[in-house]
Amino acid sequence: MLDLKLLRENPDRVQTSLNRRNGSYDIQPILSLDSQRRELEQTRSQLQTRSNEIGKLVGQKMKSGTKPDDTEILALKAEGNQIKANLSELEPREKDLKSAIETLLLQLPNLPSETTPDGKSEDENVEIRTWGQEYKPKHAVLPHYEIAEKLGIITTDKATKIAQTRFVALLGAGAALERALIQFMLDTQISAGYVEVMPPLLANTDSMTATGQLPKFAEESFKCSDDDLWLIPTAEVPVTNLYRDDIIDGAELPIQHCAYTPCFRREAGSYGRDTRGLIRLHQFNKVELVKLVRPETSEEEHQKLLRNAEAILEALQLPYRTIELCTGDIGFGAGKCFDIEVWLPSANTYREISSCSNFYDFQARRGNIRFKESGQKGTQFVHTLNGSGLAVGRTMAAVLENYQQEDGTIAIPDVLKRYLGRDTL
Repeated sequence: MLDLKLLRENPDRVQTSLNRRNGSYDIQPILSLDSQRRELEQTRSQLQTRSNEIGKLVGQKMKSGTKPDDTEILALKAEGNQIKANLSELEPREKDLKSAIETLLLQLPNLPSETTPDGKSEDENVEIRTWGQEYKPKHAVLPHYEIAEKLGIITTDKATKIAQTRFVALLGAGAALERALIQFMLDTQISAGYVEVMPPLLANTDSMTATGQLPKFAEESFKCSDDDLWLIPTAEVPVTNLYRDDIIDGAELPIQHCAYTPCFRREAGSYGRDTRGLIRLHQFNKVELVKLVRPETSEEEHQKLLRNAEAILEALQLPYRTIELCTGDIGFGAGKCFDIEVWLPSANTYREISSCSNFYDFQARRGNIRFKESGQKGTQFVHTLNGSGLAVGRTMAAVLENYQQEDGTIAIPDVLKRYLGRDTL
């Protein structure tokens, strides 16, 4: 959520920054409602002050011997009663205005960082680096879903029978490979200093709102019809919300968590895209990295988080590239974002496998997550960061393609052999 004070005091700067995004955002309705609310607040304050004065005057006059039915006393009481009536009308109007302002603020995206490149679409994202060219297969390979079916380690037909399309079931060595990837990712990130969390897979509306999934992305999420609970689209939601409404001791920062969870997304608007395989599913596994940091260190911590995610691909010797998203492609809550894309040789292209975002204080304001330094009176909002470390299914797809041998077997990456106890699939 954007700071209302920032909108009020720097409207041109905020509007200019929002205009850099690929969308149409107008802050004037918010400023108009805020002006009305502040006028009501001033009026209410003046009326309250006058009401207090009347109470004192009546008390003083009664104490000095003036009779309760004296004309002046009756007039003061009548004025006081009228003020109370006016206040009873103003308070709900002020409350409604405050609610309307908050509703509009929740619909505004984060301001892109000044260093985020301008652009209208993903075509204008900026490549930062590539890695692992020497590991690209030199021979033609089958798409991961075809080789997986040939090996008998994945079934989509039976998963569709159980649920619906865009679900898969992994069998035998396929399940073992997915589990090995999860354990390897967790072990790597724990060694890098992240504290593991095993969070709930359901989150309430307040939690989904705090991290920015609601209200904008309601259609992308699965909701339990009988409860105020949503299936989490990413572990970012429950892990960040561990600290909602908390005041953290500054000495505890930075806080670093990693979490493996299944993730659930409707993928609304993506019908017809990646309908086969492990790239775009309604349910998929992911290891998430989440950081809560001081504002002055968030840029540095963002780069560290990015390197933590890249390290997984380098250990697996999977070729990848890192790009910085432009203002027209950056996510709703992010102020700065890097995507890591892994090489899929069957399609001769890179595909996103991690998105590493700096939200600055956007999520912290929505979730009221603050910290307090020792010896200081005030509190500050933390900066939150997160990124996939990594999307497990897409990593498995990359392994099945990049490690595919000409005879149709799959060589096991060296770092996974101790988890799987075998050299090939």
